[in-house]
Amino acid sequence: MSEIVKEFNDYRAKMNDKILADNNKVIKRIFNLDTNAYAEGALDVKTKELLGLVASAVLRCDDCVKYHLETSHKIGLTKEEVVEALSIATLVGGTIVIPHLRRAYEFWDALEAQALNKI
Repeated sequence: MSEIVKEFNDYRAKMNDKILADNNKVIKRIFNLDTNAYAEGALDVKTKELLGLVASAVLRCDDCVKYHLETSHKIGLTKEEVVEALSIATLVGGTIVIPHLRRAYEFWDALEAQALNKI
């Protein structure tokens, strides 16, 4: 697994386990709502992931961007689809989004490298 992807996933899993172990009802409900919001509905899963990616980039949440990039990669979105969505995020968010765009490209490249190594 690419180091950048592994580091992100390991940290996210460790901290999510720690957070959920406190058994806080509100936090658990927020996590559940987040999971269910991206399920198939009137919008398909791919569209929802791209919406999440754009919102995350505009809000400048690198962890969220990485999460949506990885999910987008797993569900078969192409680089072209992801880049087009990120271009909209950059347009809407302005030039302040560019550093997050750079990190998004780096993470997508790591996801693609990781996929090549699994073949």
